[in-house]
Amino acid sequence: MIIDTHLHIIDKAALTYPWLSSAPPLDRDFLYRTYAAEAKRVGISTTLHMEVDVDPAEQEKETDYVRGVAAEDGSLIKGAISACRPEGDGFVAFLERQQANPFVKGFRRVLHVMPDELSEQPLFRENLKRLSGTGLTFDLCVLPRQLPLAAALADLMPDVQFILDHCGVPDIRAEAQHPWRENITDIARRPNVTAKISGVVAYADAENWVAETLRPYVEYTIGAFGWDRVVWGSDWPVCTLGGGLSTWVATTHALIAGASADEREKLLSGNARRIWSLG
Repeated sequence: MIIDTHLHIIDKAALTYPWLSSAPPLDRDFLYRTYAAEAKRVGISTTLHMEVDVDPAEQEKETDYVRGVAAEDGSLIKGAISACRPEGDGFVAFLERQQANPFVKGFRRVLHVMPDELSEQPLFRENLKRLSGTGLTFDLCVLPRQLPLAAALADLMPDVQFILDHCGVPDIRAEAQHPWRENITDIARRPNVTAKISGVVAYADAENWVAETLRPYVEYTIGAFGWDRVVWGSDWPVCTLGGGLSTWVATTHALIAGASADEREKLLSGNARRIWSLG
């Protein structure tokens, strides 16, 4: 069975998503029940919800909404990665509230659409250091050229568990290998960074990619980090831009068919179960 560490729910009646207007294919509802029907068929048994960059005023409202979905009978959702704003003065109080909520397993501040300087701000870094010792993770969503910035954060906070989203966001459509490969090799040297095998179907040519198109990027990421520091994510509904959930699951199985049963178990569930204390 598979633990999906990267589900997005979009419910426009419940929450506000300012960025959706600039992403027409995703600018509609993608509800949990739609995901769950397909996820259960492909062997997903447990899911973490990943924040969807809602209006900042609704960040905690999003967590409450997801917790409500998780409370439904038979729900796959076992926790949430919450949005946050480490650059804000209110982060300390925000973190205290989240620590009191065991449903929250970690945080993400999307960085790949923000100025590079954001993660270098003293307040951002000071606040992120507050995750040390909490057991709460921080997802890094950065472009290949921003990977050194992500590595700098990992160096400053060796006691914080970082999760690198989407294999470091390689430009597969352009068949770009550099500087992505060099920067992946470098950040993988940090023992407190785990890579998420996710998102890549959306970075390929939607009409023409095949499993072998993705293989160099997935295999290189796993090779750099090792089987003990990789987790799997669907990135639903973004994965629908490149074929959908079932296609991505089938492709994943094809790409790791040569691995041992133990290695496959680590990627698909074991490492996630350990990192986020999932049953």
